[in-house]
Amino acid sequence: MKKLILLLLAVFLLPTGVQAQSKSDVNLRKLDAYFRKMAEDWDIPSASIGIVRDGELIFTGNYGVMEVGKDGAPDANTLYAIASNSKAFTSAIIGMLVQEGKLDWNDPVRKYLPYFKLYDSWVSEHTTIRDLLSHRVGLGTFSGDNIWYKSELPAKEFIKCYEHVPQAYPFRSGYGYSNLMYIAAGEVIETVTGKSWAENVRERILLPLGMDRTIASVKDLETQGNYATPHARNENGNYPIPWTSWDNVAATGGLISSVSDLAKWVAFNLDNGIHNGDTLLSKKTRNLVWTPHNNFVVDHTSKNDFNRHFNAYGLGWGLSDYQGRLRVGHTGGYDGMITAVTLIPDENLGVIVLTNGVKSPIMAATYYALDRFLGVKTEKDWSADYLKRTDENRAGDTRIADRKASRVMNTQTSLALDKLTGTYMSDIYGEINIRYEGGELKLEFSHSPLLSARLTHWHYDVWEIHWDHPQAWFSFGTVKFKTDNNLKVTGFDFDVPNDDFFFEELKPYRIADK
Repeated sequence: MKKLILLLLAVFLLPTGVQAQSKSDVNLRKLDAYFRKMAEDWDIPSASIGIVRDGELIFTGNYGVMEVGKDGAPDANTLYAIASNSKAFTSAIIGMLVQEGKLDWNDPVRKYLPYFKLYDSWVSEHTTIRDLLSHRVGLGTFSGDNIWYKSELPAKEFIKCYEHVPQAYPFRSGYGYSNLMYIAAGEVIETVTGKSWAENVRERILLPLGMDRTIASVKDLETQGNYATPHARNENGNYPIPWTSWDNVAATGGLISSVSDLAKWVAFNLDNGIHNGDTLLSKKTRNLVWTPHNNFVVDHTSKNDFNRHFNAYGLGWGLSDYQGRLRVGHTGGYDGMITAVTLIPDENLGVIVLTNGVKSPIMAATYYALDRFLGVKTEKDWSADYLKRTDENRAGDTRIADRKASRVMNTQTSLALDKLTGTYMSDIYGEINIRYEGGELKLEFSHSPLLSARLTHWHYDVWEIHWDHPQAWFSFGTVKFKTDNNLKVTGFDFDVPNDDFFFEELKPYRIADK
């Protein structure tokens, strides 16, 4: 997920900044100057950064503009989509329900969602709540995300398609980051409480913590006001795109929040689930969600930048060590916004980075701030290092260029257009339609109208996709129609090069003519 452009204007709270100087020898003005330059170098539309120490928001830095081409700088109350940082809220709610005796971490999911099915009947029966939250059910990272992305269906309906998502590794024997499983966790919460995930998060966390600007629906943006605009990016730079509703998948990534509000969430977690003396998360819950459930290999034969010895995923939180301290955190990628929340519990320290673009320095900002507060002697320029790597990776990604270079010009399709139109079925998604209208072929996803497109001939029986609406994570793509030996169209395949949404999994097959 990715990044942006910046016009630069830094706002940082002098009263709290001065107070912080008495608690730390970190030069906050120097930190602010670093972030300002970082925002310029990365060409990010806007970034809002907060640092929490000993329960207080001691630094806020706000840079750029909320929307390119318009005036309006962000501040500590500006709203950004925090996407997968919402997962920690989901695991917290589950923990509260366990504390109340309403479910158990090891309960089978099907106890609450009898329609829940995966690639194997035994796995379907034995998948537990903890499995949902630790990315170990056997699905590949981001696999199946086309099921829910921009879908208008209620979550219960597309959960029924999970059984068609391909297995990537043995059950509980690997890691595959799965948004699908957190969506299912949200449905478990609703089944157990009779209230939506959004109602639960508001009543159990947002209201008690005083996070009064945080919302779980794009429908509430206008009411709250002061929100950043998402941006996509092309060769000409950043450009604004509309907000996309994630209301029906809020448990995996639906929260929209600000530095000021997230500072309260960070302080709450650094205080181990206690707020104003009220224990919302028990010691047992806190320990479990911060316990590794899925471990990653770390190279112990050579040094790394973090002095890291372990790397893992708990329940809604990523876990590792950073310069000899426990590091707890998560990142989030929403259409046109990238964010990160990082805690160093031993130091009662947290860093929040919110940005509204797809080329984003979230971890460069995080690591630079952590190094300064942890007293790391070598001052590594994380921004320059990560920017160089990011630009090199982008330059080295020739997938689209290679496809365009392979185009065979002056060819014709072997199929009449009326043979291409009709209804196709994707087991993993549902109906996809090809229509002929106004002299053009139209591609329509039955429950995701924001993925509609028109098709133009590319070469042979391959057609280029031209999306009707701005897309943050993918651009160029094609479909190739398949035929049997009698040249009857049987289906088509997608080829949409990107790292986030795997259209090739859809595999639509013909079920009816127009």
